Amino acid sequence: MVRENCGVVAIFSLDGKNVIPMVINSLRALQHRGQEAWGIAIPKKRPYKEIGLVSDAASKFNILEEKYASHAAIGHVRYSTVGKSNLENAQPLKVNDLCIAHNGTIANVDEFSNMVGGCTFTPQTMNDTLLAAKRIVSLLNDKDNMGEALGVLKGEMIGSFCFTFVNDYGYVFAARDPKGFRPMVLGYHKSTNSYVVASESCALSSIGSELLRDVEPGELIKMSDKGFEREIFATEKPHSHCSFEYTYFAHPTSVMEGLNIYLVRKRIGNYLAKKFPLSDADIVIPVPDSARPTALGYAEKLGVPFEEGLLKDRYSRKGPFRSFIEPHQSDRIEITRWIIPIREVIENKHVVIVDDSIVRGTSSAAIVETLRQSGVKKISMVLSYPPITYPCYAGIDFPSQEELLAYRVTNGEKNGNTGELVARSIHADFVGYNDIDNLATAIGLPKEELCFTCSSGNYKSLGIKPLFKTRAQMKGE
Repeated sequence: MVRENCGVVAIFSLDGKNVIPMVINSLRALQHRGQEAWGIAIPKKRPYKEIGLVSDAASKFNILEEKYASHAAIGHVRYSTVGKSNLENAQPLKVNDLCIAHNGTIANVDEFSNMVGGCTFTPQTMNDTLLAAKRIVSLLNDKDNMGEALGVLKGEMIGSFCFTFVNDYGYVFAARDPKGFRPMVLGYHKSTNSYVVASESCALSSIGSELLRDVEPGELIKMSDKGFEREIFATEKPHSHCSFEYTYFAHPTSVMEGLNIYLVRKRIGNYLAKKFPLSDADIVIPVPDSARPTALGYAEKLGVPFEEGLLKDRYSRKGPFRSFIEPHQSDRIEITRWIIPIREVIENKHVVIVDDSIVRGTSSAAIVETLRQSGVKKISMVLSYPPITYPCYAGIDFPSQEELLAYRVTNGEKNGNTGELVARSIHADFVGYNDIDNLATAIGLPKEELCFTCSSGNYKSLGIKPLFKTRAQMKGE
């Protein structure tokens, strides 16, 4: 199983303007989707890639904008779940005359690798995106049409994908899988007469582009000197939009399937307050940062004061990072260590902590311990997302059941007391999980249009019965 829940961007200027400054700024806006590496690609050059955050290379931006000046470009920020965090695995990648950036999953990786020359895939020897790129290039040799190639690919590759491509002929492409697992939007930048495709609309906002619409599931967009073209290469219903994007992954300013993420999260808080009306609560605090709007919605509905009882130290080395998408446990612990309580706000109070989810339990246990040491009287934790007990094979880093806390404490049995068992494990007084129906209603999309596989264990949307593997097997450790 091979996944990349990353951020991608593609820009083409019909007026021939240099779009590299816009690509770089778009990637900076998508940094929350990947913190490990980033890169850009233009026609007729090898991709430029760097390890770390985009802003770490700020001193090189002027040189990059001149050396890689182009009216056609793609970019990528990486969040890996399989493969080493090194420059070789960073994207975009180039195969023959095609550069590719990928956000998604190859679930049938062993079978799929046989289609690209019988090569053996391991996390040490091959990148998942390289597999996809090689297969697309081989299909394009037979079919000089990207839409036809993607139509074949979607029948061979089980999983999810959002692709951006640029070739040496100066064409830029963007495609979203027919189920719509991962988000992708289309925008227009007026002053440069450019079309922009990105993982989220926050990237469009960062460069002053207008959001036109979502890229439709199964849609291919082509941008060239001939203008803007589109086609539908595949149609599948219902869709399977990732519900975890709405609670955690997406940026709060983004609009996804017509829904503003901040307002969705605040509404989730309203619905959580109906489900868990903790009448003896003194204050409500968020776990920074993604849970803030949900905590605000919860507090407003419950009629309890909202406070910032926990703050991230933005000046530490890992302070600005997101702990969940860090690939190593030591880094997750380092980030959590710099979430600092405000004793004067929380001491001797029943504190309701609102968080987006509990995955491994690392952050939750550390935060509860920190609050205990700060003199909190009672700790309740309310969670936006239902119990995560199954691996995700559509692009989120839940690769093995062994590391999922809700699975470990219940031994995989759905007996209705998951919250009680998790509370005992992290030493909280109460843990309340959202449920699928309540979350879907709060998001504002039909439950059938959302993917809840990591909670339900129903992999029907992917069409597979997966063989669960350990993290060591997945990461090649």
